[in-house]
Amino acid sequence: MYSVHVLLDLGSSTDILCHMMPFYSYDVPHTCGPDPKICCQFDFKRLPGGRVSCPWRVPPEAIHTGNVQHRAWMILDQYRKKSKLFRTKVLLAPLGDDFRYSESSEWDQQYQNYQKLFDFMNSHPELHVKAQFGTLSDYFEALRKAGNLEEKNSNSVFPVLSGDFFTYADRDNHYWSGYFTSRPFYKRLDRVLESYLRAAEILYSLALVESKKSDKMNAFPSVDHYKLLTEARRNLGLFQHHDAITGTSKDWVVVDYGTRLFHSLMNLKRVIIDSAHILILKDKDTYSYNPSAPFLKMDDVQSSQDSLPRKTVIKLSIQPRYLLVYNPTEQERFSVVSIYVNSPKVKVLSPSGKPVMVQVSGVWDGTTTVSHEAYQISFMVHLPPLGLGAYQLLEVLSSEMVLADYNIYTSGGNNVQVNPDKVFKIKEMQNSADDITLENSYMKLWFSGISGLLKKINTKEDGKNHQIKVELAWYGTTSNRDKSGAYLFLPDGEAKPYVFTDPPTIRVTHGRIFSEVTCFFHHLTHTVRLYKVQGLEGESLELSNIVDIRGEYNREIAMRISSDVNSQNRFYTDLNGYQIQPRMAMNKLPLQANIYPMTTMAYIQDDGIRLTLHSAQSLGVTSLKSGQLEVIMDRRLMQDDNRGLGQGLQDNKITANLFRLLLERRNEVDEKEEKSSVSFPSLLSHITSSFINHPVIPMTTYAESGVPQILNAFSPLTSSMPCDMHVVNLRTIQSKADSGPSDEAALILHRKGFDCKFSNKDTGLLCSTTQGKIKVHKLFNKLIVESLIPTSLSLMHSPPDARNISEINMSSMEINTFRIRLR
Repeated sequence: MYSVHVLLDLGSSTDILCHMMPFYSYDVPHTCGPDPKICCQFDFKRLPGGRVSCPWRVPPEAIHTGNVQHRAWMILDQYRKKSKLFRTKVLLAPLGDDFRYSESSEWDQQYQNYQKLFDFMNSHPELHVKAQFGTLSDYFEALRKAGNLEEKNSNSVFPVLSGDFFTYADRDNHYWSGYFTSRPFYKRLDRVLESYLRAAEILYSLALVESKKSDKMNAFPSVDHYKLLTEARRNLGLFQHHDAITGTSKDWVVVDYGTRLFHSLMNLKRVIIDSAHILILKDKDTYSYNPSAPFLKMDDVQSSQDSLPRKTVIKLSIQPRYLLVYNPTEQERFSVVSIYVNSPKVKVLSPSGKPVMVQVSGVWDGTTTVSHEAYQISFMVHLPPLGLGAYQLLEVLSSEMVLADYNIYTSGGNNVQVNPDKVFKIKEMQNSADDITLENSYMKLWFSGISGLLKKINTKEDGKNHQIKVELAWYGTTSNRDKSGAYLFLPDGEAKPYVFTDPPTIRVTHGRIFSEVTCFFHHLTHTVRLYKVQGLEGESLELSNIVDIRGEYNREIAMRISSDVNSQNRFYTDLNGYQIQPRMAMNKLPLQANIYPMTTMAYIQDDGIRLTLHSAQSLGVTSLKSGQLEVIMDRRLMQDDNRGLGQGLQDNKITANLFRLLLERRNEVDEKEEKSSVSFPSLLSHITSSFINHPVIPMTTYAESGVPQILNAFSPLTSSMPCDMHVVNLRTIQSKADSGPSDEAALILHRKGFDCKFSNKDTGLLCSTTQGKIKVHKLFNKLIVESLIPTSLSLMHSPPDARNISEINMSSMEINTFRIRLR
């Protein structure tokens, strides 16, 4: 027994009393005591004649007067031995397993036989035992009494532990670090759905308030859409199951999960476009709802649960089409938006009607041929917090557009043909030892002219060069009988470099909004994009990979970033998107023990610099040598690893993953901080993370529908929220009467902890911090807050003194829920 100490709490008021199972498993053979051969004889589902038996070849015996004394003594001996591992005389012996108690006969077998044993023990005081059935509450109540936890200020007998239990091994070197990456396609889909669900909840809550303001808007399908939101919450919630998001389900179960996620994704897109419609209309009396001809449509489509989304091509004409862009973050935002259109002769007007600079890039058929069915246009949007901006797209003869130029590097060996193009300048080059360079106002990048991979970064603020190399590598699995599977990572030694016989084709894009280097390897397409804009988008690199290892056999593919950061063996990973945990790579442990889960970010640092890898999907991460960060991107394994799944991992998909690499200068580092058990991202890092996890959402008006008057922008907040405040959600609460919405919403806020030793000068953050205080009446624009009442996180309980408040005041690292009524 011990308490788990919550790292950020200042006292012990949030310590959680925990029980830890001391043996190999939670099944009956491993929970009565140290000897599974004996404990198995007390799992009465395994009585002779049943479907399951004991692998130790000694079956249970039904308890009767002739054997009760001997059998009670046997199990009591196991209980006593087990109790020596705990600090009190209160012992928990769980009695169950997966897929148990599915029929009443088992219930009878267990209950009747154990009751005879308990009756015998309890009627013999010389055995010094009291045995009974009980619930977990009964156990913890008895434990609190025995452990002196009832009296205030008394010293507890239980030790206190801080930190977590990663990385887990149940026996030998069988570390469960494989599932941190298993089925990465769905780990990414999960995050996309999470982002869409939050956007849909917030827009719906605002649209619902709007829809009550005039009779014409009663047509808004508030009840139907609320049902879609409820179903999406349930499907996303279901996928958090420990065999779903982990990638440890059978193939056909994965298809079911994927189908649910996919359907909810499509339904949420409907909620988003219908909510945006009502919010952006200028004259609400012109509102009409027609589900067969929606006012807006999304700019991408996904054709099935296991395919990647594709951009739709927007048809331009001399009549302007609106492009609405939604900003799901709670700060004012400058972001680059890229969409596909059918003509390169394009003009884009901002919400205020001014032309904006547009980069026109090619849409490629394969590696070297430009398609002329579509063109990608990219431009900077400026959006209000949680709001919409209305941009106009039209076809013109002359415009502010800038065409991207291309250099394509090929080697003689790979038979690649580069065709000249009628729109774009494309220059064919030979793979060579000369470096490829890209730069913006923050940094200059060097890439290898042979592999196309990043080699070096120069930060312009201080003029320093940083060796930062991207490498690709393979892991195999051990030749022993026990091999890697969905749960376990059992590599055959260190990773081997990704070797290519011919250098990859490298396509370099030079543009005014972004430049990028794309390398086409056999198993993946790797892109590094540098945005040439001021502010947050330009301060980090965007790395994306499209991975395809469907033809491989017992292999895992990793991306490694090697740098001259003197991180020694320390690195940092987030536990849950909320909290960063320092990690140590230990040479005395097997390699697989040093892999940790990365939910949203991992970083390494030394006295002068921090290098953060932000991730848009959960994957396994490690730092095996000083200056390295390594991410395992996909794994294909041909066998089961005996942890209950019963199959390998052979249903790999073409999988996209997305990262941002952020280099920051560290100032005034103190020794204490380096040894501390917590660490925090900078504000810039937090907002970079929210940009990658909550991308802007572009929508276009249907050309055919003749566009009514719309607002230039919709701004629900009076100004940006403080930089360290995140709106986790603004979600409408269900009505008590039916499955539709009520007139209340849950406003869930999270105040982030950040490292203030990083400079916020010139970071382009469009927000400030206010020590966690927010004036409620100043929060919303054109909406009145009728009431705002603090409640428990889950909304299930209201504190006894709950009343309407006018100022929100939160401590760092806190999450709070409020019931809010808007009109």
